[in-house]
Amino acid sequence: MAARFWIFCGVGIILGALIVQVQCNEESQLISNLFKNYNKNIRPVVRPEDKVEVQIKLTLTNLISLNEKEETLTTNVWIEIQWEDLRLAWNSSDNYGIEVIRVPYNTVWLPDIVLENNIDGKFDVAYYANVLISSSGWMYWLPPAIYRSTCAIEITYFPFDYQNCTLAFRSQTYSANEVDLTLAVDEKGVTIEWVDIDPAAFTENGEWAIVHRPARKMINTRYSPDDLEYQEIIFNVIIQRKPLFYIINIILPCSLISSLVVLAYFLPAQAGGQKLTVAISVLLAQTVFLFLIAQKVPETSLSVPLIGKYLIFVMCVTTLIATNQIVVLNFSLRSPSTHIMSHTIKHVSTSRAIQSNLSFQELLHLNLLVFDHHQRCLHLSLVMMCSRSNCPCLLFSVDSIDVSSTANLYKSLAQAAPEIKQCVDACNFIADSTRQQNNIGSEIESWVLIGKMIDKVCFWAAILLFIIGTVGIFLTGHFNQVPEFPFPGQNKKYAPS
Repeated sequence: MAARFWIFCGVGIILGALIVQVQCNEESQLISNLFKNYNKNIRPVVRPEDKVEVQIKLTLTNLISLNEKEETLTTNVWIEIQWEDLRLAWNSSDNYGIEVIRVPYNTVWLPDIVLENNIDGKFDVAYYANVLISSSGWMYWLPPAIYRSTCAIEITYFPFDYQNCTLAFRSQTYSANEVDLTLAVDEKGVTIEWVDIDPAAFTENGEWAIVHRPARKMINTRYSPDDLEYQEIIFNVIIQRKPLFYIINIILPCSLISSLVVLAYFLPAQAGGQKLTVAISVLLAQTVFLFLIAQKVPETSLSVPLIGKYLIFVMCVTTLIATNQIVVLNFSLRSPSTHIMSHTIKHVSTSRAIQSNLSFQELLHLNLLVFDHHQRCLHLSLVMMCSRSNCPCLLFSVDSIDVSSTANLYKSLAQAAPEIKQCVDACNFIADSTRQQNNIGSEIESWVLIGKMIDKVCFWAAILLFIIGTVGIFLTGHFNQVPEFPFPGQNKKYAPS
């Protein structure tokens, strides 16, 4: 039994090999007959005025990258090209039922379809696959390609932007009078007016999301049908940027660092050196972020990116805050020996002092108490000297004598004893010096109070400016969304239904 089994297996293998060999011989014979008088340099038409209809379809498998600096789109695609060549048609019933044959690309006529807006000068595809020929003479060629095409970058709303990149295909050899370029048609007879994406083979890009992918034939009326530029098949890829990377790595750190300069207002008004150190440190950090953005976007003067506007805005705010801190420090360190306080500033400081913990009236009352204390000391010293000199002026009590009586007493004693005059002058000098020191200290405190007032007003102004500016700038990017339809004025999405 085992011997019979192996005999049957051997016979089956031999018969299969013979059938394959016969089939190969049949295809070889068919190909030999088809290409006997075939010339690949001649267009497959009956009459010279006839046109060859070439159908084009683009299948996107991977959106590799979009280099904003070089304005280059790199894609991995399959370009499907179909046309009819009646010279290679056959009757399948007369040729062993063969419906399809495969031949090398360089043995048949090709329409020379190339990417017109490539950037690296490589017009060829990545791999020259075989051409499939059906019995009706219909040619089918599906070569893969990695294209690097030009893409004009619009950076106004970077990184909340979207880009419209195109891949333009045309014949490099034949004009519109010789080859008619059209979009491919599916099995239902519907024109494929979009870039096809196979979900099983497509690889999602981490930075860009494809929103629209229309395709259409463009006729350039500036040229005549005899020119190669007259007709093109344009495949548009409208992509929206995913801004999460830039929010986490640039916008959020820049906003947090910029907010530190506002916290410098919590330092005392006299701590101007520390405030300036914080402001300058934040300004340097913002400059670093500006350099990072400059390395990412194209070197163009047509527009400024949104994040660049934000960085310039926060740098201006930081500069204004540093300037404000210098002004506040100038006011806080003023004194009567360097600046004279005007009546307007005195009025403002007086009004502010009313709302402070130690009001201006309380300070004035303290000064009056000090002045009254010195007057009473002067009066007491005069009375003691009079008592020692048996002066008859002590006919009244000390408490009943006011300032005017003290002055009269001083005049009478000055005439009686010059020594008493010197003592009284010394007491007056001490009183005047103390009063002058109190006035100087009060004016210095007024300057410090004015500096604190300016600091507080500018603190709230800086917070409002920072919040309103940040929200206003980034809201413009938030509302920059891809239009519902790919082409203005057309209510058509160019997408499979």
